[in-house]
Amino acid sequence: MVTKAETSPRLEHKGYNRGLILGLTMAESMLLLVFCLLLVAAAMITAERKHRLDAEQRLVRFEQQNQKLSAQLVEAQAKLGGPLTPADRAKFESEWRELVSARQIIDGLKMNDASPTDLEKLAAVSKVLANNNVPLDQAARKLEEMLKGDIQPHEWPPIINLSEAGGYYFTSGSAALTPAFEGKLETSIAEQISDNLERYKVDVVEVIGHTDEQRVARSTSNLDDASIGVIDGRLPVDALQPADNAGLGLARAIAVANVLKANPKLKGVTVLPMSAAQLVVPGDKLTAGQAGDVQERRRIEIRIRRRAQSLQP
Repeated sequence: MVTKAETSPRLEHKGYNRGLILGLTMAESMLLLVFCLLLVAAAMITAERKHRLDAEQRLVRFEQQNQKLSAQLVEAQAKLGGPLTPADRAKFESEWRELVSARQIIDGLKMNDASPTDLEKLAAVSKVLANNNVPLDQAARKLEEMLKGDIQPHEWPPIINLSEAGGYYFTSGSAALTPAFEGKLETSIAEQISDNLERYKVDVVEVIGHTDEQRVARSTSNLDDASIGVIDGRLPVDALQPADNAGLGLARAIAVANVLKANPKLKGVTVLPMSAAQLVVPGDKLTAGQAGDVQERRRIEIRIRRRAQSLQP
């Protein structure tokens, strides 16, 4: 049985625990809460002060830049020699900001080791892409497609080689054609040239006279006076009297060119006589000095090409 004397101390102990929070009294708890709030407020004030200082610094930099820009505008205006209208001033300011922005971009590229040469190459590449309507962001894909495609090298028109070794003769030392040579020029050779002109869509025929290195047994030449007359048809080919291999090659080229120009299949085509003299051996190589009677070197080469667009009337 519990007596009254035994229960009294317990009642006093419960009363002593009232008003405590984590072992602190109400007053102590309030002081702790106020201290925490002060710490939070101090942190917020510090952060706000930092933001304000940063904003003030940005404002100072902006004002300095604005003052510098204004000074440059005044200087530019003075150089222009008169006041600017509001519209001109606005346009000038816009263009000036673009220049400043471009300068910053260039400075950034320089910091990444981009040289002026690199910039020129990039500009050239950009121009090529623009001319071919290729967007910059699709350039890599387009290039990959081209590399994967079946790209064939350019097909050039064939060179028609008419050498004495192939039966195409001139009278020795002159530009006169043998009847057989002239007959082939008027038939099979003219037809071959006509087919190539149509196939390759070209309009110029070059007739190039080649010789070997045997000296021409004549001391004087009349090509300066007679060449144009022969080309115009006012003089016969026999009127040409070359005194060296350069003249002999040209005279023979004129003889062949005249026959081709008169052929109806080549009507409207430009035929140009030329001379390579004794300088070029078969295979498009310069001679190293190979004297002697060489039939393969005494030849006419016929080449066809397209007229340069910039030279068309």
